[in-house]
Amino acid sequence: MQLLLEFLPIALFFVAYKFADLFVATGVMIVAVVAQAVIQWIRHRKISPMMLTSAILVLIFGSLTLLLHDATFIKWKPTILYWLLAVAFLGSQFVGEQPFIQRMLGESMQLERALWKRLNLMWVAFFVFAGALNLYVAHRYEEATWVNFKLFGLMGLTFVFAIAQTVWLSSKLPDDTSKDSQA
Repeated sequence: MQLLLEFLPIALFFVAYKFADLFVATGVMIVAVVAQAVIQWIRHRKISPMMLTSAILVLIFGSLTLLLHDATFIKWKPTILYWLLAVAFLGSQFVGEQPFIQRMLGESMQLERALWKRLNLMWVAFFVFAGALNLYVAHRYEEATWVNFKLFGLMGLTFVFAIAQTVWLSSKLPDDTSKDSQA
């Protein structure tokens, strides 16, 4: 349910674009992100840093898109978000006791510090790549292609990267299976 709520603004943006245009879709996404933040606040009495960052970027870039009637701003929003995440993940390599990825996944698995750092750097590289790819698609292809890429391409890439990372991690985790001794 939480995952659905997190992707709802993007899905609503996509649907609104298909029925109207980029500017209507941007307005719908602004409303959806504000509603999403309010729901999270009501349910948990806090807004996650990722949600807050995304909401601020949607409000800034979405408002600029609508006020200046220029789609460039909303097209830059995913790139800015990804690159901010890359900077945050990279900074966490040097500041604090744990890199961000360890803070996110540390309770569910135990890895050596060097592996946590490598995993964190993989996410840095992914975020840099995804941000650059978003700009490439936004500026080299038609608007409709970018909208489809925003929903299916970026989310698909993130899913594929997470699966690849899971496979990589499974080769690094200690084998917890114990063999039954037979008498």
